[in-house]
Amino acid sequence: MVAERADAARNRHAILRATEELLTQHGPEHVSLDVVAARAGVGKGTVFRRFGSRTGLFQELLAERASRIRDAIDNGPPPLGPGAPPGDRLIEFLDELATLAAKNITLIAAHEQACAADKHQDPTYRRWHEHVAGLIHEIRPDADAEFLAHMLLGSFDGELVRQITNRGGVDRLRTAVRDLAGTVVPTVNTHLTASRTGRP
Repeated sequence: MVAERADAARNRHAILRATEELLTQHGPEHVSLDVVAARAGVGKGTVFRRFGSRTGLFQELLAERASRIRDAIDNGPPPLGPGAPPGDRLIEFLDELATLAAKNITLIAAHEQACAADKHQDPTYRRWHEHVAGLIHEIRPDADAEFLAHMLLGSFDGELVRQITNRGGVDRLRTAVRDLAGTVVPTVNTHLTASRTGRP
């Protein structure tokens, strides 16, 4: 893998930070390649070549926000990383996604809107879905793991997250998603009970 040049890395960082600031301050309707380029201090061509579109900007920003979880799934300590029972890993992963979603509501809502026509093909979503479906298959080999994984991930819809966290914070979201996991994958309930004693 070829290392990213220092100037390209600086530009990428500036572009993503500009996108994030515009999202936070003005909402997704004010994010365009022209405005992002001006805020980042780079040419529009630089933004277009690196990201291609607003959708590409949102996809890359979400991937960056999710990178810590991705790395922990692959190489981190259990229960998020390898080595823990699949039920423990599923609950820990859903907890992590709840925290990520609560901290990045505006980004997730903008990302969903931009990717609405093909949401399930987004690279970050596909990685999440593959992981959740794999864990569900380990827990319940007889279940439709692909469908159940989509169902659980649907809990992190941006506007739904906004409504739930506005009336109960991330703790409400985390508890609700754990309960849903225990409903759609009943055999995860023993892991659910254990995890509740270790995290508020």
